Amino acid sequence: MKRTLRRAGFTLVEILIVITILGILGTMVMLNLGDPTGDARKTTTMQSITQIQQAIEIYRMRTGRGLPKTLDDLTRGINDEEPLLNAGAVNDAWGQPFEYKVEGKKFTIRSAGPDGQMNTEDDITN
Repeated sequence: MKRTLRRAGFTLVEILIVITILGILGTMVMLNLGDPTGDARKTTTMQSITQIQQAIEIYRMRTGRGLPKTLDDLTRGINDEEPLLNAGAVNDAWGQPFEYKVEGKKFTIRSAGPDGQMNTEDDITN
């Protein structure tokens, strides 16, 4: 009778397959995690836009003059009162100033978003 001896352990092919599977799983995990810092900045910017909108409404009620001409008007006190916003609140989470446009009785507040370029698809607006 012939006896064949079999060695215990892994072959090179088995090890390569395991490494490939682990690499694929690692890539999938990283893609699902996304960019938590970028998401947080987008959320912060949207909250800042909401805060600015509220400050504009308060400005309108307090002054009776309609919309402010610039966002800087909200960082100055009205009739010797505290400013509605601090100076840093007129910048988005990336440190860029918000774009503020008034058209009649309507206004738009826009952030250039992560790429820093206005009028691109990653802009954040009210």
